[in-house]
Amino acid sequence: MTSRTLRRRLHHGDVDGKRNEKYDASGFEGLSEPLLGSHEYSDRSSEVRTLEDIWDDERKKQQLHWTLLFSQLIAQWAQWIANIVFGSGALFGRLLPFSMTTHNGKNHRVAPPLSLVQEERLRNLKQRLEVPFDGSRVEHQDALKRLWRLAYPDRELPPLKSELWKDMGWQGTDPSTDFRGGGFVSLENLIFFAQKYPESFHRLLYKKDGQRAEWEYPFAVAGINISFMLVQMLDLQSGKPSSSAGIRFLELLENDELAFDNLFCIAFQLMDAQWLAKRASYMDFNDVLKSTRSQLERELELEDTSSVKELPAYNLLRR
Repeated sequence: MTSRTLRRRLHHGDVDGKRNEKYDASGFEGLSEPLLGSHEYSDRSSEVRTLEDIWDDERKKQQLHWTLLFSQLIAQWAQWIANIVFGSGALFGRLLPFSMTTHNGKNHRVAPPLSLVQEERLRNLKQRLEVPFDGSRVEHQDALKRLWRLAYPDRELPPLKSELWKDMGWQGTDPSTDFRGGGFVSLENLIFFAQKYPESFHRLLYKKDGQRAEWEYPFAVAGINISFMLVQMLDLQSGKPSSSAGIRFLELLENDELAFDNLFCIAFQLMDAQWLAKRASYMDFNDVLKSTRSQLERELELEDTSSVKELPAYNLLRR
């Protein structure tokens, strides 16, 4: 069965709830507004399901539900403690490692000085973010081919322009036209996901978990949107991150050079979990992405976490 969906641009407002706000990509030529649009996607043929398969799906849904619930409870508990601490007066304020300022109604933190390791890793990450995808570059073509081989090891590699790329969730026959939203780093994120967590990667690619909508999100383009969302959430388009999530990320980056890539994998898996929990369909994608961002921000506020892998949502990933 074939479904036709509507093309829609994902603005910054679609992520944080302000639809009139536009994203300033100054200095980041490789990152512009991502586009989650539509061409025709072919649904997978229906398979005969046994009673054991149905019960297995139900068990997985229950595990997913309780993992998400536990993650949200921890984040809410931490936020409650933080509210008590921040509202307790000047004494606690002097004990905090960084100060808080308010700008346009939003809290911004003044980060402590960066270590040499943090400076180097942040600089390297920013250099990655500045690289646009260029379909004429051989190394970018090779990376795209590599993603195909990781996704479909038993299938023949198609030409760089082919209807077969739609199977992976690209909008059309030429995947290079979709990268204007996330740049080359979004392709690197997808390759890292496929290599590091192949089971989760393939379960999301084939939409194996839960009861899926008739109109599902396109896998590859969703990955580009997630990369773009993370750049905004972590305030990486600025000279030095000043958002709470951005400063917390810098702390995690000191212990994990690939913190951004690992966080991408967590965000993708969490997004799919939110998708199933909300019984979402294609037109709900931006709302689900907004919920995913909010959950990640809450988890990044948790203390006693020294790496991305200690975030509660990391438990959703499978190798």
